[in-house]
Formats: sequence, structure tokens, C-alpha cells
Amino acid sequence: MPLREFHQHGPQSGRAVWHITENESQISSGIIGSVPEEIVNEKKRLEWLASRQLILTLCNHMGLRFFGIRKDGFGKPFLEKYPHHISLSHSFPFVAAQIDHDDPVGIDLEQPRNKLLNIAPRIMSPAELKDAGTDVIKHCVYWCAKETMFKIHGTGGLHFNNQLNVMPFHLQEEGTLIGVISESRKETRVELCYEVNPEFVLVYTRR
Repeated sequence: MPLREFHQHGPQSGRAVWHITENESQISSGIIGSVPEEIVNEKKRLEWLASRQLILTLCNHMGLRFFGIRKDGFGKPFLEKYPHHISLSHSFPFVAAQIDHDDPVGIDLEQPRNKLLNIAPRIMSPAELKDAGTDVIKHCVYWCAKETMFKIHGTGGLHFNNQLNVMPFHLQEEGTLIGVISESRKETRVELCYEVNPEFVLVYTRR
């Protein structure tokens, strides 16, 4: 399970990306808990295990003992027995994770595919569609950014096309994004970072 990226932003904050190369028995070593029975797809099972291994790795780097992952009523994950915020993402064979002691985090990893152009009108505003054009990579960055903001918000119930908005940007290999989470009585501005890798796009909470 090669560690593709590891970045520690502080004593209790960081992010990482893994590339899954093992089978299920190899990757399950040291994991607390087992894959839920309802997950029967082989790749999904490997993603579940790899995400736990990645969080375990981050905990080890930060001097935390890993007791597993719990979820709140909205399905948002947290570290068991710790107040830390975590976020997970996977697009086989890659898995990404982010952790922070103080603030909500979001991370999303996707592989650019043409299907993003088909779903774009349902998740992007007219301004975002105009800015992305037919560039699949840029569409992927927008998609990841919206997923990241959805995870930061953490309580669901948001429409991607008009409540999770991303300001137009000039696409580079890496850069920053400005997102706005719009709710009925408030707007929350979030700063995100993105990376365009040969195999995937990664967006995460700026720290």
C-alpha cells in the first residue's frame, strides 16, 4: 500500500493519499472492526479497509492511538475517543484522508472521466458550466470542490448547483479555490486547495 502523499500541517493536522496494491487479507492487518456485511463488491471492500489504514497511518504520525472511526447521525466520520475531524475519499485504486483537531475538514479524490460532462448540468451553476466548458479536468476539479464543501458542512440537505458554489479559476497543476456554502440565513466562505495529478484530481480544505 504505497503512500503517494503525506503532508502534516501541524501537530494534529494533516492529509495523505494511498495507492491500493494489496488484496483484502494483506490490507486488513491492524484494522479495528471489519468490513460491513452489506459491502460485497471487492473494490468497495478494499476501499473501506484502505481508508481505515490511511487514518491509522495519520494517527501514528501524530502520536494518536487508533481506536477506530465513529459516525454521527449524518454519516460524518470522526475518530473514536478523540475530538478530531476527519474526511475520507476513494476512487479505486486511490484513497485520500484528512484530519484536523480543531476545524471541520473535507477532502475529495476523483479520476477524470467523461461522465462528469453528462452530470455537470445537474450539479453546476450556469457560471460554473461556462467557466469549465468541455475541459474534463476542470469539471473534475469543480466536482471535487463541491464534494469537499459538502463534507465540510457535514449535515447534508444542500443542492450542489446553487448552494455549493465555486468561484471561476484558472486551471493549473495545483492552486487554490474559493467556495461559498449558501444556506437560508447565512453564507460561509471556504478556502480549498487542489492538485491535478496524472491519475486523479484532489481537492482538500486549506490549512
